[in-house]
Amino acid sequence: MSNENDNQNIVPETAAAASETTQESKPRRPRGFAAMDPKLVSELAKRGGKAAHRAGTAHQFTSEEARVAGRKGGQATHAKRRAKLGSGTSIAH
Repeated sequence: MSNENDNQNIVPETAAAASETTQESKPRRPRGFAAMDPKLVSELAKRGGKAAHRAGTAHQFTSEEARVAGRKGGQATHAKRRAKLGSGTSIAH
């Protein structure tokens, strides 16, 4: 019985040691789309978008949805600027 317990304890340590050595010896390399030429990635995305529209599964924003998304993006982009000014509201121009 003690052999079964000993084997259970050895496996996680061995797996942990193996993952540490691979991280130390090999530098991380980009995988997937990150490893591809940006023009090729763009072409693949373009094809996917066109296929989604043909299939009728692509999302089409209404003007209200686009307005809300733009507002959120502006708030996120300028959050640091608002924090510096000390106000939590929008900046009047």
